[in-house]
This record gives sequence, structure tokens and C-alpha cells, in this order.
Amino acid sequence: MSSTLAPAASKLALLGGTPVGKVTLPKFPTFTEKAIGRAADMLRQGKLYGLGRKHVPEIGEAEGVISKYHGNRHVLATSSGHAALQSALAGLEICCGDEVITTPYTWGASISCILHQNAIPVFVDIERDTGLIDPEQIEAAITPRTKAILAVHLFGQPANLKRLRAIADKHKIMLIEDGSQAHGAEFEGIRVGTVGDAAGFSCMGGKVLATTEAGYMVTPHERVYWQGAMIGQHMGRSTDEGMPDDLKPYLDSLVYTYRVTPFNAVLLTEQFAKLDAELAERRRHAALLRSHLASAKYLKLPVYTPGSKPSYHLMSFTFDADAAGITRDTFAAAIKAEGLFCMGYVPSVISDWKRLHWQDYRGPRVSWLSALEAAKVDYRNQALPNARWRVDHALEMLFDMVAPNEAMVARMAEIILKVEANVDALRDHERTAGPATTVLRK
Repeated sequence: MSSTLAPAASKLALLGGTPVGKVTLPKFPTFTEKAIGRAADMLRQGKLYGLGRKHVPEIGEAEGVISKYHGNRHVLATSSGHAALQSALAGLEICCGDEVITTPYTWGASISCILHQNAIPVFVDIERDTGLIDPEQIEAAITPRTKAILAVHLFGQPANLKRLRAIADKHKIMLIEDGSQAHGAEFEGIRVGTVGDAAGFSCMGGKVLATTEAGYMVTPHERVYWQGAMIGQHMGRSTDEGMPDDLKPYLDSLVYTYRVTPFNAVLLTEQFAKLDAELAERRRHAALLRSHLASAKYLKLPVYTPGSKPSYHLMSFTFDADAAGITRDTFAAAIKAEGLFCMGYVPSVISDWKRLHWQDYRGPRVSWLSALEAAKVDYRNQALPNARWRVDHALEMLFDMVAPNEAMVARMAEIILKVEANVDALRDHERTAGPATTVLRK
């Protein structure tokens, strides 16, 4: 279906014209009355902490619901997505100088979970179109010290799970999925979280599956579940049934506090009940936006393989600055002036971040720098051309379209097309005033 929207040639709001109007999204997250009642009941009963399934059946209930959603895998509910990812790494016994191949283009928690295990992130480049880790870059980075690939399903886009699994199996290394922004996303019919040796998901209040602050790990390996529980759960959840006898001598309270609360356990259960319906709305609105923007010249949506279904945590575009003759940031400033919030989600490639540069670091002491120094890893000035290109050319927009709102999708497209139709004026503006300032994350 092609767009019926005609580009508006009226003067841009950035240049003194009248804005199209503010884009407002449906209320998100939302909770059913049942969810609110159950959560309130946890407070009335004084069930404020969760030591495991035996003591708090609501935790077992939540983990059962999550397990069913992820192909009956073992599930460990946690306090955050970072907690889930670090539990996955610990469960797989990845630590102490082990190398983990991953992406430099993501939110920092995808990397800090590796660092907190005293393991070594090894960055490979990404696909320009999607921002996802490029499987074709991975094999050249594998060394005898490589223990895993950690792939991030960024913005709700599923990474190439088939290719990643094949590489991991070929080289006898582990595959870890970060699905924190991608609950329910599918790659060619395969749901994220069902392919890796472990996967971590965030369920904080801004994610596709939202509670207040929580997460969960899923794994097909029972032992990974127990070993993951040992680093972040009260006494490793040893009061629950099934802990291997050989692990029991090593149980103690030298743990991170990664427990899920009963309050969030019931929210996890109830939020999963409406997840698929909300995903269907996100995807329907995304298809409508893509249709409206079929004539767009400069701002492009990624092209996905047949059968791939993102969950659209954010809507991610790339901007053709060369064709437009202006910078991404000037284009973004014009969009925001018209009423559509947008941002550059990744401010810089992670390998450039000063807290990874042990060679010349002068800030407060950081626990992982000694491990990086021992490994003699040097992240300074890594090439990573696609990741660097996306830092300067990508734009992300909030897209919590979980209820019918076709009019706002049309307004999004109207704003983008209006700005594109006035690109000549923006070129003149940029020549006179200079490029806009950097687009900051929200």
C-alpha cells in the first residue's frame, strides 16, 4: 500500500513556520485491574522479598509463564536485565579473562555484564541497515580464548539467530542473547531467547514487557540455571528442589542481590497475558508508518528478511546525509520542532568510552580495568566503520503504539515528509547557522 500523504511544503517550524503538531503516544505501560489488584495484595500481605519458588509461589508462577513463552526453557527471574545477563554469563562459567565477542553499538549494560565477570569484550562491527551485530565479522575475531558470542536484539530487531547459532556450534563456543528490547521478536519464525545457550531480558518500566524494575534469564541447560542462581539469589535458591549435589558445598551468601520481588513477579505474570496483543499493534502501526513513508528520500527504515518480526521497542531509521546535503542533527532538529521526538540512541561506539582505556585512564578506580590490562586489550581507535557511521546517521523514535492510533502514525509521517520537502531551506539554514548540536539520548 502506498502512502496517501502529500508532503507539506509549508515553512518549517524550525525556521519560523507553524509546526504540524505534537505526536503523542498511547499510555505505556499499562496494567490490568487484575495486575494492579494482585500487586497490591503482595503489599497487603507483606510479601516484599522473594527467596525462591518454595517461599513465594508467585515467583514460580511467573517463571512458569515465562518458560512456556520461551519454549519451556529454564527461567530465573531477576531484579533487572543486567542481572539476567550477568547471571547468564556466570551460569555458563564465563569469567576471568575469557573473551566474549559482541557489538560496540548498544546500551552499556550489554557490555558491563561481561566486564563485571572480569571477562573481555571483543567488539566486531555491525550491519549499517539495522545496527545489529554482523555475523560475517565474527569468525575473524575468534581466538583460543573466545568463550561466547553475545548478540543484542537492538530496538526490538532480531539478530540473525540461525547464522549466529551455526558459528557458535562450528567453533564450540556459547551463544548468549540480549533480548532486553525484543520480547516476542522473531527471526524467520524463531522467537528470540529460544536459540542461545542463555538469554537475558530486561523488564523495567520502559521495555516492551514492562514491570517496575525486573528481568529474567532463560536457558535450555538446567545446570546453567543453578549456576546462574548461585551468583545472585539468596543462598543460590538452594531451598528449591533440584539443585545438583556437587554445587551445594559452594553455597554461601557471597552473592549479588539480583532477586526479583514478589510485587514484580505478579506483574511479570500478568503482563505476559497481553504481550502478544500489544506486539500485534506495534507491528500493525509499524507497517502503516512504512507505507506512509514509501516516498521518503532521505530517512529510511531497515529492510528485514522474510518472516522476521521485530517487536519495535524503538523505531530506528538511517538518514542519508550525503543525498540530503545536511547533517543528521539538523534534520532531527527540524523534526523535533514540528512535534516529533527523536534521538540518536547510541551516542558513540562503546570501544571509545574512557572507562575501558586502562592505558591512559585518570578517573575514579574501575574494577574491570585490571582484567583489561592483563589481557593487553586496546580499544582505542578501533575502526568499526559501520558502527561509527550509524552513530552519525541513525535516528530513533519512541514507538509504544500498543493501542489503535492511526492518526498519530499519519502525523509522524506527515512531519517527516514535510521536513524532507523543505530540505533546500535546511541546506541554506545550515550554511548560515551551522549544523545543529548533537542529538542526545532521552
